[in-house]
Order: sequence, then structure tokens, then C-alpha cells
Amino acid sequence: MSDFVNIWKNLDWSVPVQIVVNILPSLLCITLHELSHGYVAYRLGDTTAKDAGRLTLNPIKHIDIMGLLMMVVFRFGWAKPVPVNMYRFKNPKKGMAVTALAGPACNFLLALLFLFLYGLLYYPLYVHGGAVAETVLQLVYTTAYLSLALAVFNLIPIPPLDGSKVLFSFIPDESYFKLMRYERYGMILLLVLVSTKILGGPLSTATSWLFDKLSVFAELGFRLVTHFV
Repeated sequence: MSDFVNIWKNLDWSVPVQIVVNILPSLLCITLHELSHGYVAYRLGDTTAKDAGRLTLNPIKHIDIMGLLMMVVFRFGWAKPVPVNMYRFKNPKKGMAVTALAGPACNFLLALLFLFLYGLLYYPLYVHGGAVAETVLQLVYTTAYLSLALAVFNLIPIPPLDGSKVLFSFIPDESYFKLMRYERYGMILLLVLVSTKILGGPLSTATSWLFDKLSVFAELGFRLVTHFV
């Protein structure tokens, strides 16, 4: 038994911890992103996502393996798209645009929430905590960054990303439906662009810049805690 305990204590936990720190935030971000799409579509009159069992917090229902891997490796990825029938909306194009915006909006708010939470937890965990406390802080920080990255990525106006659905809602109907036919090809283009510095570099720069500007929410949380210390 003592040998087992010694082996257990000497194990290098850094790699599995890093895997968890990257995967758990990714699952949370993509799950809430897709759930937001489905819920807003439902509120606008489309029950397709609800009927398909996609109005759930179960991440398994929303995972796209390739998109999750891209999220973990490149910090930009996607989930399995929530099914939406735009013809169930009173105004199909407007309904589609609002539904599309729901995902990035949710991720943006989630990023603000976790930045504020990071500020709240930083003093009690980092100053008075140990390795576990640092891991918790890293989880919160990573969730904030990945959520913002997902919001920025999805606002790119290339089909099938959300930004394209918003942009295309301003063009004539005939052109709109023609462009939407090319969604499948857009994903191939995105895979190439994100995995190279053509798009990956500018995306990382934009996300980091915005993240830095929004860090004021972390400072707000930190000041709130230290004010009472």
C-alpha cells in the first residue's frame, strides 16, 4: 500500500490538469452558446431545437468533436449547430439574425461574468490558497477568455458562422438564399483559415485586445473583495 501511495504522490498531474482546464471551459462555452440559439428560436416561434432535444445543458447534445478540438488547440471552435427552421418565424430573415446573435451575446456576457468572478476569487484563492486554488483560478480565467474568443469567432461574416446570418439579413431575399447554400463550403474555408495565421493571428490579436479592455470587470471584482479585507 505504501508503494502505491508513493507512486500516487509522485505522479505528474500537470498534463491531465491542463487538459481539464481547457476542456471544461470549452464545453461550458459551446453548450451555452448553442442553448442560447435554441432558446431564442423557441421564443420566436420555432420549436425545432426543442423537438430535437437541444434545449438542454447536457454538453453531449451539443459537441462537435472537430470543433471542440479546434477550441482546445487554437482557442477558436464551434459546436454542433442547433437546428432552426427560419420559416417558423414571423419574419424569417430577422428571426434568423436575432437567433444567430443570441450565441455570441451569451458568450460575451459569460466572459464578463467570469472576469468579474476571477476578480472576486483572486485575493482569497491566490493569496491564501495552494495548487488547487490556482487551478480554480485558471479554470475561471480560461472560461472567460474562451467564451470571448467564441463570441469573436462566431461574428465573422463567413457562412455558417453567426456573423454571416446577421450580415445576410440586410441583403435581398434572392441573394440571401443563394448565399446560404454555400454554408458547407464556408466551413472548409474556415478550417483552413483558422489553422493558419491567415485568420488565426488576427483573431487572437482582436480577442486579446478586447479581453484586455474588459479586464476592468476583473478589477472591479478584486476591488470589491479587498475593500472589505
